[in-house]
Formats: sequence, C-alpha cells, structure tokens
Amino acid sequence: MNNRYNRYNRRKYSLKVHIVLVTKYRKQLLKDFIADDVKQEILDIANTRGYEIIAIETDKDHIHFLLSYDTSYIVCDIVKIVKQETTYHLWQKYSSVLSKQYWKEKTFWSDGYFACSIGEVTSATIQKYVESQG
Repeated sequence: MNNRYNRYNRRKYSLKVHIVLVTKYRKQLLKDFIADDVKQEILDIANTRGYEIIAIETDKDHIHFLLSYDTSYIVCDIVKIVKQETTYHLWQKYSSVLSKQYWKEKTFWSDGYFACSIGEVTSATIQKYVESQG
C-alpha cells in the first residue's frame, strides 16, 4: 500500500495518464531507428522533467505511452513539451528523410492527441464511495 501513492510535501497522489500521439497525415514514419529514437527521446524528457514512463511503444504512425506525473504538471503541457522536443530532435537527426514527407514546415506530430487518465479502482467504486460520504 505504501508504494501505491507518491508523496511530496503535504501531497499524496497517484496520477497516471495514457497518451497517444499520431504522426502528421498518419505518415508511417515510426519504424526502425526513428521509432527507437522517439522512444529514447521521450524517456530522456521524462527523466529530465520528473515524469515516469511506465510503458511506451510505437506503431507505424503513432506512439502510446503510459506516464506517471506529479500534481504540479498539466497533461496538455506534458504533451506540448514532448511534441516540441521530439520534433526538434527528429528534424536535427533526420532532416533529409522528413523534408521529403513534410516539405512545407518542420512538423512531425498531428495537432491533436489522445489522453486518458487511469486509476487504481473502477468509476463505480469511486461513485459508491462519494455517495456514501456525509
């Protein structure tokens, strides 16, 4: 039970989010070395920023990662940082490949993203708990 929650100052929390990022125009670029580099870059960002990557995997045109984060972070800011830094890194390393795919601008990810918070219990359990208060 002690390992289930993180503690910092007077906070006790367990925040985890499943995030999916899709390549712009669903280009199938997340293969081989690019996929490995994207995963490593996200792991590096997480280590630098204080997030924890629990799981990460790519498909040809998208990436899934499960992330644990502190209460002082906002999911949309995490996504923004990950997208910006990975795009910059990939263009530094693979500009010849990417310029053939995205000839108008230096982009890599689509504008949107998917994020879903996950919990330790079902929503029905939480609903019962809330309704039993007072």
